[in-house]
Amino acid sequence: MTNETQGKQVPASPEIGDQPGLALKLRLFGLSFVMLFVELALIRWTGANVLYLSYFSNFVLLGSFLGIGLGFLRARSRVNLFPWAAVTLALLVLFVLVFPVQINRAGQQLLFFTSTLKTTGLPTWVTLPVIFLAVATVMMMLGEGVARTFVSFRPLEAYRLDVLGSIAGIAVFSALSFTNAKPLVWGLVVALVLAALYGRQMRVVQVIGLLVLLGLLGGETFSSKDIWSPYYRISVTKHGPNYIVSANGVPHQVIQPQSHRARFYFLPYKHAVNNPLTNVLIIGAGTGNDVATALAQGAKHVDAVEIDPQIYQLGKRLNPSHPYQDSRVSVYINDGRAFLEQTKTKYNMILFALPDSLTLVAGQSQLRLESYLFTSQAVQAAKAHLDPATGVFAMYNYYRTTWLRDRLANTLDTVFGHAPCADVTHLDLSMLTVASNPASVRCASLWQRPATVVAPATDDHPFVYLRSDSIPAYYLLTLLMILLASIVSVRVASGRLRRMTSYVDLFFMGGAFMLLETKSVVQFALLFGTTWFVNALVFAGVLVAVLAAVEISRRVTIRRPAPLYVALFAALALAWIVPDARLLSLPVAPRFGAAVALAFAPIFLANVIFAQRFRNTGDSTVAFGANLLGAMVGGLLEYTSLIFGYRWLLAIVAVLYGLAFLTGAGQGKPSPVTALVGSDSQPVGQAAR
Repeated sequence: MTNETQGKQVPASPEIGDQPGLALKLRLFGLSFVMLFVELALIRWTGANVLYLSYFSNFVLLGSFLGIGLGFLRARSRVNLFPWAAVTLALLVLFVLVFPVQINRAGQQLLFFTSTLKTTGLPTWVTLPVIFLAVATVMMMLGEGVARTFVSFRPLEAYRLDVLGSIAGIAVFSALSFTNAKPLVWGLVVALVLAALYGRQMRVVQVIGLLVLLGLLGGETFSSKDIWSPYYRISVTKHGPNYIVSANGVPHQVIQPQSHRARFYFLPYKHAVNNPLTNVLIIGAGTGNDVATALAQGAKHVDAVEIDPQIYQLGKRLNPSHPYQDSRVSVYINDGRAFLEQTKTKYNMILFALPDSLTLVAGQSQLRLESYLFTSQAVQAAKAHLDPATGVFAMYNYYRTTWLRDRLANTLDTVFGHAPCADVTHLDLSMLTVASNPASVRCASLWQRPATVVAPATDDHPFVYLRSDSIPAYYLLTLLMILLASIVSVRVASGRLRRMTSYVDLFFMGGAFMLLETKSVVQFALLFGTTWFVNALVFAGVLVAVLAAVEISRRVTIRRPAPLYVALFAALALAWIVPDARLLSLPVAPRFGAAVALAFAPIFLANVIFAQRFRNTGDSTVAFGANLLGAMVGGLLEYTSLIFGYRWLLAIVAVLYGLAFLTGAGQGKPSPVTALVGSDSQPVGQAAR
C-alpha cells in the first residue's frame, strides 16, 4: 500500500533506444499485480494465524516495504533472486502453519483488548523476527523481479504500469474478500501469475515451490471448516446446546438458547423504567443473542447492526431462537459508528453489545474495528438518537482492568451528565447503563468516580485501550529494531549511506507520504466506517491519485518546484483547518466529495512533486535507498499519533515536506538523457523514424 504508492517510485532511467514492446509491458503489469496481491494476502493471512500480527498489522507491512526496497536496490545485481520467490513464499507459509501463535499482551498500556489466552507456538521474540525477515525476503525477491523489468522503461512509463498493476491487485483481492474466498484461492491466483511470469524458464525447483505452496494452503483449507470473512478466520465448535465461535483462534462469541442466557444480559431492560421498547438498536449484533433477548423482552422493532457478514450468517443459520428470521428485525451489515451517523431513527434503547473486534484495520493505522465506537463523540451520537423521555443506552464487555471500565463509565458520565449504573460479575463482565432522563433508569449500583480516571477517548485520539498518551515501550522497541534492520539492510544493498546525501529530499518525501496515507485511512474510517470495503477504496483511491499525478508529469515538465510546494502546503493547511466533525454533519454524498478533496489533494500534489523530482535523479538506486529510509522513519513517526492524535500527523507531514523543499533546492535539474528525451516524448533515435 504505502510501498505500492510512494515506496516504489524508484525506476532507473533506461538508455535511449526503442520503447519496450507489449510483452514487456504486460510483464511489468503482472509483476506489480502479484507483488501487491501477495502483500495484501500476507497481511491478511499471517494475522489470522499469528494472533500477535492481528494487532500489529503494520509489522508485516513494514517487512513488505523493506523487502520491496531491497529488491529494487538489487535491480542490476549479477544474481537474480526472483526465481526463488515461490520457494521462499512456500517456506514462510510452512513456518506459520507449523508454529501458529496465540498470545495475550496485557498490562497498563493496551492497544488491543481481548480474553486471556495461553501462548502457543514459539516465543514471540523468535516468531516475530522470523516472520519479519521471511516477509522481507519474499517481498525482496518479488520486488527484484519488478525492478529488473522496471529499468527497461522510462521512469514515468514504468511507474505508470506499476501503479496500474497495483490497482488491479487491490481490485482482485477485494473481489475475493467480497466472495469470502479461502487461502487456497489466494494461493491459486499467486501460483498462476507466477507460473505465467516464469514462463519457459520455469525450473523444477519453482514448480516444486508452487506445488508445495498450494499443498499447504489446500491442506489448511480442506482440513477445517473455517470460514474466511473479510475480517477473520472464523471457526465454530459445538459444545452441548451452545456453539462456540472463534475469530482468528480466539473465543469470540457463544450462540446459545435464550433459556441458557445469564441474567446479566437482561440488566438494561430490568433497569429501564416504563420503557415501551418501540425501537431498539443493537450495535455488535453478532450471532443474534442480544437481538433474541430484546425480542424476548418485548421489543416491537430491532435494528441489528453487525460489521461481519459471515458472523451474521452464522447467527441466522445456527441461533436456536432464530432472531434474524423475525419480521420485527432489520439487519444492517455496516460499521456501528457509520450507522449512527446515517440513521434518522430515534430509539428507546441502544445497546453496544460486546463490540470487541479482536483485530486492527488493515494498513498503517493503529485503529481497531470498534475504535470509533468508544469515543466521546460516538456516545454523543448515540445519545442524539435516544428518545429524550425514555431512551436508555447500555454497553457491556469483559473490562478486565478497572481503569478501562472507569474510563468508559467516565465517558458516559461526561456525555449524559450523570453517573451510569455499573454491574460487574465475577468474570469481570461489566454492564454500564445510562439514560437521557435519569428518571428512566433505576439500579442499585451507580458508578463511583475514583480519585483518578482516564479522560474519554476522542475521534482524534481513539485509542480507548491506551491508558496514557504515550507509546508503550514494547512498541517503541519493536519499531526501533525495524528501523535499525532497515538501515543495515539498505547499507548492505546500496553501499555507503553518505552517497544518499544528494537525495535527502527524497528521504523526507518518503516519510511524509507514508503519514499522508495513514491520515487518509483513519479519516475515511471515521467518516464512512472501518469496513474492509472502505479501506480498500481508500488505497485504490491513493493509487488513482498517484496515477493521475504520473500522467500529468509524463506530459508536463514543471521546472520550478516552489509553486507545487505552495499548493501542497495550502492543501495541508485546508485539511488541518476543516475538522472531521464538520464533515460528519454533512449528508453522505457531499461528505464523500469533501473527504476526497481534503484527503487526496495533498496526495496528488505530493506525487506530482515526487515525479517531477525523480525523473531527474542521476542514480535511481541511491535515490530509492534514501526514499526507503524516509518511509521507514514515517512508519515510526506514525506512532506519534498515540501521543498527539491523528490530526497532528498533518503538521509532521508539513514539516517533512518543508525539509524536502529546503534540501532539494537545485537538485532537480534535468539530466542529459532527460533533456534530450523528455518525460513522454519518443527517444531521439525513434523520433527520427
